[in-house]
Amino acid sequence: MFSDQEQGDASFFDLGDNTALVCVDHQQYQKVIVPQLIDMTYKVHLGLFEEDVLLKLKTYNYDVVIVYENFKGSTLQTNPILAELTRRPDSQRRQHFVVLLSQRMATNDAMSAFVHSVDQIINITDLANFKPVLRRGVSQHRELYNSFNEMLKSVQSL
Repeated sequence: MFSDQEQGDASFFDLGDNTALVCVDHQQYQKVIVPQLIDMTYKVHLGLFEEDVLLKLKTYNYDVVIVYENFKGSTLQTNPILAELTRRPDSQRRQHFVVLLSQRMATNDAMSAFVHSVDQIINITDLANFKPVLRRGVSQHRELYNSFNEMLKSVQSL
């Protein structure tokens, strides 16, 4: 388990921090993912049970949310975190870059990501390459939504 100190004292975020919520209850996967996120300058929260994750999602606006497909024994169809994220209004949903950590689907399978309403899929066999795969995915996501978000801001300020 990672304490707040190991996460860079991430219990509170400052404006401008890169933030990540890791909803992965498999310790071996956590031990690979969290250090790579910290290395990418993310402040990390771990979501270890459903109520905690839902509260954190309501409290913080995470840049990256990583969800293990079998979180707490769930399936893709019964995963409470994925269900919560897909219920959110599009404007809130787009603020997160959602990564589905999968045992079955291939890394960067765009069609499966679309079907499951996530931004990127990373297969657990690719966890050693988590950092470059995530960095590329986040970069592509920012490029895609940058002009869209700028337009939204200008419309909302009218």
